[in-house]
Amino acid sequence: MPYPYVLLSAAVSLDGYLDDTGPDRLLLSSPADFDRVDDVRASVDAILIGAGTIRADNPRLLVNSPERRAARVADGRPEYPLKVTVTATGDLDPAANFWHTGGEKLVYTTAEGAEPASRTLGRTADVVSLGPDLDWRALLEHLHDVRGVRRLMVEGGGTIHTQLLQQGLADELPLVLAPLFVGDPAAPRLFGPGSYQGGRLRLTETRRIEDVVLMRYEPTAPGTGPAPTAADRHWLRTACELAALCPPSQTAFSVGAVVVAADGTELARGYSREGGDSVVHAEEAALAKIDPADPRLPGATVYSSLEPCTRRASRPAPCAELILRAGVRRVVTAWREPDTFVTAADGTGALLSAGVAAVVLPEYEAQAKQPNAHLLR
Repeated sequence: MPYPYVLLSAAVSLDGYLDDTGPDRLLLSSPADFDRVDDVRASVDAILIGAGTIRADNPRLLVNSPERRAARVADGRPEYPLKVTVTATGDLDPAANFWHTGGEKLVYTTAEGAEPASRTLGRTADVVSLGPDLDWRALLEHLHDVRGVRRLMVEGGGTIHTQLLQQGLADELPLVLAPLFVGDPAAPRLFGPGSYQGGRLRLTETRRIEDVVLMRYEPTAPGTGPAPTAADRHWLRTACELAALCPPSQTAFSVGAVVVAADGTELARGYSREGGDSVVHAEEAALAKIDPADPRLPGATVYSSLEPCTRRASRPAPCAELILRAGVRRVVTAWREPDTFVTAADGTGALLSAGVAAVVLPEYEAQAKQPNAHLLR
């Protein structure tokens, strides 16, 4: 299901600690970076923090610039983003600044925490129960489908950052490094212990802002099994962008494909009719660039803008078969093949029947269809 684009916003010291909490908290960011944060807040649909951060820091979470608030209103958006918090127990302070500044407020909690949260807040905020546990996928799906949130800024605390990154639900980590050593062993860290992606994150930007440095990272490691991750969405977008490079055809779809190892290393990419071959398919082109004996193939994921074909006239082996021969056990696609050229192709079903985790992310279907619009009229 579609989720919002999730940004984990944080500032850390040189020795890896988050801002201290409490009334005398150490501010790690510079004035110019606080203005950058204000600009990011103005750009998103919602801001989320944990209930523990509300208790410790008592933040307001506002867009401070009147000009930015006016621009939001001019765009037909609320003056302030939706403010969201998460609590398992419903233990909330009704006097906190969070509830008495800005626009709408939303609380996600458990079945156990819903009653005390509703009793404490009354009409101050909407309270949504996620069931017996705090389910982050259900939370993000509700934000997207029910509240219309497309971009979500997460400002902490460390437990929430840890959970979202470990579950592969963070699309971006904008990290500000401050030239300070905290040295306090009790100071909170950005992330807690646990299992994170095995490979390196991708650095997408570095920027000096006065005396701090902004570094923006994206996750790269594919998901496992049927549950999609933020990295899956990044790679599938890349596959859809590759489809736009295909030489146009009246008799074949334009498709892009990327093969990615379990640690997030890109193994190969390809697109339909690449290199002047008028009949080569995207998955075929990508897999042909990889040594069949590469030990990373069984743990890799193939991303394709269109589900792999199961029947074709131009070559002996369809792409679904090529994927199975390569030993790949996971495929993520954006679009189920229509009956334009082959009736009831069902590449997804063929892969599932062979034990491959075949994941379809229909939120990218429109992008996958764009270079094929002339075939779908």
